[in-house]
Amino acid sequence: MKRNKNTYIVLITLVATLGGLLFGYDTAVISGAEGSLQIYFAESLSLSSFVHGLTVSSALIGCIIGGFISGALSTKFGRKYTLIIAAILFSISALGSAYPEWLFFSFGEPSFALLFMFNVYRIIGGIGVGLASAVSPMYIGEIAPSHIRGRLVSLNQFAIIFGMLVVYFVNWGIARGQSAEWINEVGWRYMFASEAIPALLFLVLLFAVPETPRYLASQNQNDEALKILGKIYNQARAKATLSEINQSFDEGKRGKLFSFGVPIVVIGILLSVFQQFVGINVALYYAPRIFESMGAGRDASMFQTIIMGLVNVIFTIIAILTVDKFGRKPLLIIGSIGMTVGMFGVAGMAYANAIGIATLIFIIVYTASFMMSWGPIVWVLISEIFPNKIRGQAVAIAVAAQWAANYLVSSTYPMMMEFSGGLTYTFYGVMSILSAFFVWKFVPETRGKSLEQLEMRLKDSSKEEMERSSAH
Repeated sequence: MKRNKNTYIVLITLVATLGGLLFGYDTAVISGAEGSLQIYFAESLSLSSFVHGLTVSSALIGCIIGGFISGALSTKFGRKYTLIIAAILFSISALGSAYPEWLFFSFGEPSFALLFMFNVYRIIGGIGVGLASAVSPMYIGEIAPSHIRGRLVSLNQFAIIFGMLVVYFVNWGIARGQSAEWINEVGWRYMFASEAIPALLFLVLLFAVPETPRYLASQNQNDEALKILGKIYNQARAKATLSEINQSFDEGKRGKLFSFGVPIVVIGILLSVFQQFVGINVALYYAPRIFESMGAGRDASMFQTIIMGLVNVIFTIIAILTVDKFGRKPLLIIGSIGMTVGMFGVAGMAYANAIGIATLIFIIVYTASFMMSWGPIVWVLISEIFPNKIRGQAVAIAVAAQWAANYLVSSTYPMMMEFSGGLTYTFYGVMSILSAFFVWKFVPETRGKSLEQLEMRLKDSSKEEMERSSAH
């Protein structure tokens, strides 16, 4: 019976992680199409490299919007239906980005109107990414039992990385054996359109999964919540869990954002910001350019990027296997130390203007450390640390902050590198040190506790803080 219940939970989780896979797919699909877009739009319309850069990164604008509105949507419509909205947006974006001409019936004619619509469709996809990045881990965190919650939420990060790998191979398969002219005219369209396949699969499968019991309880649907909990726990445990959930809503179904104190919201935001300020997306987005700038040929740089991608997958699996055994804080601190070593190593090689295998080794140390710690575990903590009554609002703010930090770091990297490569990587190394101190001093351990137990501990610490303040 227990095995059947675990199978049920894992199957639900796998459906939810398709949101993570589409997150990775949508953000990485641009890598194969970027050069063709420059030729199709920028050169045809005599656009500047700045406008091309805005086109390539336009999805990030949608990501910030999607992250910001995820709280309102998941609170009003539920976690499941917000993911359905995300799946619909992914599908629209995939087909619209591939063929923005549909609205104008002017196939094969690059124009400013088509460029505008292409950006609109990419922003629509970005909104889907923002919603999925917030709600997929929230959904898994709310439906998973405490003893395997960390592993199941970490699967979402694995799905993100796996989605990136899948689209790299899809892009390669589409371009393989084709002429440059065909790729620049037609191939890039197939790359974007390919996303419609996993997006539609995600949409269909979502209708087969339940809403989370915590959301159902917040809507006074206790019978339905108990039915879902009965598929996860035995009947006695299901009733006890529902009682704990309802107690967490004892003063109303929704609280104000800071009703449990300012620190917990700030901790969630800083977890998100540090995850980006350590420079991971620089390593992921600009890896081929980094390797080329250090002397590798184009083919060698792509091969080194594939090696880095495989390392990402392996060490994300390590995080999945260890997060519920060793805890969140120890893994984050170990990861921060590894990232510090890696980034300072890259910085040292940049200062010395040394080109060689050592640079690749330091980058692999850095990315491996991130993937076994800050990559998956930040999503685990964001899904866990906020109380039921403010989870939707707080997760939305944390995820919006994460995408804003992502945009800031990614857009400033080329400018920082023009000033000094060594100082750029030193900055990310310093951020890695600060991230370790932040976790050690401020982040709570959540391993093995139910969401309601974590909430009670937060209430108790808030009361103690208020009593200390009144005493002074």
